[in-house]
Amino acid sequence: MNTGSEMRRVGDIARAHAARRPEAIAMVYQDRATSYAELDRRANRAANALGGAGIRPQARVAYLDKNTDAFFELMFGAAKANVVLVSVNWRLAPPEIAYVINDATAEVLFVGPDYFEMVDKIRGELKTVKHIVALGAAHGGWPSYEAWRDRAADSDPRLAVAGSDVALQLYTSGTTGHPKGVQLTHDNLLTLLPGALAWGDWGSGDVSLVCMPLFHIGGSGWALAGFYAGARNIIEREIVPAEILKLIAAHRITRTFFVPAVILFLLQTPGVQEADLASLKLVIYGASPIPLELLRKAMAVLKCDFAQVYGLTETTGAITYLPPEDHKGAAGERLKSCGKPMAGVELRVVDAAGNDVPVGQVGEILCRSAQNMKGYWNLPRETQNTMRGEWLHTGDAGYLDKDGYLYIYDRVKDMIISGGENIYPAEVESALFGHPAIADVAVIGVPDATWGEAVKAIVVLKPGASAGAQELIDYARGRIAHYKAPRSVDFAQALPRTPTGKILKRELRAPFWKGRERQVI
Repeated sequence: MNTGSEMRRVGDIARAHAARRPEAIAMVYQDRATSYAELDRRANRAANALGGAGIRPQARVAYLDKNTDAFFELMFGAAKANVVLVSVNWRLAPPEIAYVINDATAEVLFVGPDYFEMVDKIRGELKTVKHIVALGAAHGGWPSYEAWRDRAADSDPRLAVAGSDVALQLYTSGTTGHPKGVQLTHDNLLTLLPGALAWGDWGSGDVSLVCMPLFHIGGSGWALAGFYAGARNIIEREIVPAEILKLIAAHRITRTFFVPAVILFLLQTPGVQEADLASLKLVIYGASPIPLELLRKAMAVLKCDFAQVYGLTETTGAITYLPPEDHKGAAGERLKSCGKPMAGVELRVVDAAGNDVPVGQVGEILCRSAQNMKGYWNLPRETQNTMRGEWLHTGDAGYLDKDGYLYIYDRVKDMIISGGENIYPAEVESALFGHPAIADVAVIGVPDATWGEAVKAIVVLKPGASAGAQELIDYARGRIAHYKAPRSVDFAQALPRTPTGKILKRELRAPFWKGRERQVI
């Protein structure tokens, strides 16, 4: 599908499709369908309402709710008003939510009914918020979003917006201290989106499921790709595996993005084998390593094409792509790769001194691309540490093969150094995952008087299954080098995860490292 140069800013996405295909359905949320023409009109009203409230260009406004259709009206509306939309992680504790809103200096807060009570309690702590708008019925003096929006004119404001202006501010997960605000510009996002059209030949006839949280680039970035393509976007409020299976059948979903944890949960959902998934053409996955056994099972059960992407919030999402063709013949080594760099992306792999390492050798992955963020909001030192010259330091460890495919080992900070050997937890987790008793697994390094660190596996067993620690250790030793295999195994009912499915290794390590300092390269 030719989008041409008419989409140069985020607001242009709604404009262009409203002009070209006004009656086509842009999005469906619950039982409410919105055409591209209506989406554009509502975005205009939101933009004019922001201007009428005195919100100046590049000021911040915050959204606190799960996935809704209102988010996209606000995203395109804020873009037309040259205002920065900050999507707040709704799973954070109240003090953390207050921190993000204050850190962003948000002047307007859009809040959903699930969070009215919380915002009532922290209202006095919100230093910069001038207006609160209720996403739903009016509440305690806060106008309803619909009333607030519809008081404004539906004419397009047509404000000048530079490509270097920030469109979205997404916060990192905060697994190592306070979350950091990642500033993504119109140029960042409009560099990503044309490349995303190549992910299985997007077209206006596609139906895309948007179920990942919109405070994450995997949610908002994936959704933007669907709108950019002119697809019908089905907005799911939150991840409920049984509901996802119903939505695929009811709306004839053709493509979606999942993190590996969601794939795991889907495959564990009763009825998945009998579900009507015939419409599904492509599942894109990424955001964390996927065990090979899980990927192979998903391909067998979902019976559609799979493709992998790799990227960070700081790179506006995907910078590599492993297409469906490289998933054929599931025994191949290439399934362990996350693909080749996307157009316009350059990668390097370096050692601790910043020197390029040979092909096949593990080091830190660096990226140079027009997708690299503008920087962290009000954090110049952290920005300088991550973006050194034109190269963004990802903090991920991996290597390039002779054909230019990238292989991710793990986060550098999660690497285990045992007896001078570098051990990457994701590799050990993948080796263990094939055991028939294991439902979920995480691998961490724990203190060891002899080796510095020792490998420990924390395992969740499948309901009714049993396996002993030594059995699992022996199983791993049959698949990877002995020094990489766990020396001990603990059992748990569940693993702590971020809202995007990443295992919180820091929480798992904390009891073992209490009172000690863990060295991280």
